[in-house]
Amino acid sequence: MSKSYSASCIVHRGANRIAVKFKADRALIERFRKLEGALWSQTLKTWHLPDTPEYRKQFKVELPETTSQVAANIEVNNSIHQVSQETQPINKASNKNTTSAAQTNSAQSEQNQKVQSTNTQSLTKAKQFWVKPVNSSDKAQVSGKLSLNKSIQSSLEQQQNKVQQATRGISEERSNNSKPISDSLAAQITNFNRWLKSRRYSSNTIKTYCEAIKSFLVFANKEQLDQINNSDIINFNNDVIVKNNLSASFQNQVVNAIKLFFSTIENRQIQIELIHRPKRPKLLPNVLSKEEIKLLLSVSSNIKHRTMLSLIYSCGLRCGELLRLKPVHIDTQRRLVIIKQSKGRKDRIVPLSVRVLALLNEYYSTAGITNWIFEGQVKGEPYDERSLQMVLKQCLQKAKINKPATLHWLRHSYATHLLESGTDLRYIQELLGHSSSRTTEIYTHVSNRELQKIVSPFDTL
Repeated sequence: MSKSYSASCIVHRGANRIAVKFKADRALIERFRKLEGALWSQTLKTWHLPDTPEYRKQFKVELPETTSQVAANIEVNNSIHQVSQETQPINKASNKNTTSAAQTNSAQSEQNQKVQSTNTQSLTKAKQFWVKPVNSSDKAQVSGKLSLNKSIQSSLEQQQNKVQQATRGISEERSNNSKPISDSLAAQITNFNRWLKSRRYSSNTIKTYCEAIKSFLVFANKEQLDQINNSDIINFNNDVIVKNNLSASFQNQVVNAIKLFFSTIENRQIQIELIHRPKRPKLLPNVLSKEEIKLLLSVSSNIKHRTMLSLIYSCGLRCGELLRLKPVHIDTQRRLVIIKQSKGRKDRIVPLSVRVLALLNEYYSTAGITNWIFEGQVKGEPYDERSLQMVLKQCLQKAKINKPATLHWLRHSYATHLLESGTDLRYIQELLGHSSSRTTEIYTHVSNRELQKIVSPFDTL
């Protein structure tokens, strides 16, 4: 590559990398993509490579002097910590060596405190040492990237916090007195896992059910399964699910797991037929208008992101269905998308828009597709679902759509807009892959085609 780029050392996702920025030229991108370990970061909006001596020499990158000094000191500190604890050193050598190690630790601690107190410094956790940027502009660049990564991670943690709290399945006051489940109960969960696999349940269902069973057994705090009765389930619902304000859908999922698990147990007190399900709220699907969809798809400058979001809306796909698509699943001659083994292990076909097909062809010309149509940063692996959720969130912000939309909103919008344009409900059921027409009928409650014909009595006063 000619010297029409800028390169610098960065820390990305806990790893030392070399960021390389250059103009958006297709030929340059293809050349850079062929370099070993080359990845694109949507978060940092830059290409980056592993931080190796060869790449530093090739791209003329040098670490700041302070970084090298501190790194050298840390090598000494790390060797000391291999034979010492953080607060209480273990004497494996002579008193002289121990005193020397303590002095080295003290000196290192003072140096770290000095570096930490300086406003122009940032912490990198890759090798656990403090790094001082070259100047204030570098500091702003580094701190901005770190804060963006933290905000993304924080958002993901907030979304999963309540579910994680439930899968642990123990309120704080009760967990203090609880014991880990016995070996016999752990063996029962393992057998249940194997039983689910033999029945060809999906990996997500198996994981969810086994975690729910484990959390329930830890909460029940009984040595044997025949000691557990229906009152333990009621207590679990009240003290864990209701208390933590978890959804009725999650409670229903836990009930499914408990019923299925104890149906495989011969000697049991639990009466499966008496396990009650929660009364579920009747919620309407969330829908975006056609104008909002158009705006949402137009703000993305990344061809890959725009193609993914367009495919979800234009075909009514679930997120997992999109990410599992392979080139052979796109029938360009018949303009069809073949969806393999979706929810309920069912295959189905949906029509492919002419405009989306053109968008796909444009994306194909720039992407080096090997296995999946949409691959992640690791070559040969599918795109990450959480990353796609963040892509949607960024597009919502750019489009200034102040709604908590998710990827599934695009599927709801697809079905609703089809209904409003006059498509028969039975066809919509087939396109969405619903087993029951009752599931599809919910979209009649959010369609405004007939509602707009109703004149309010207020307008006739």
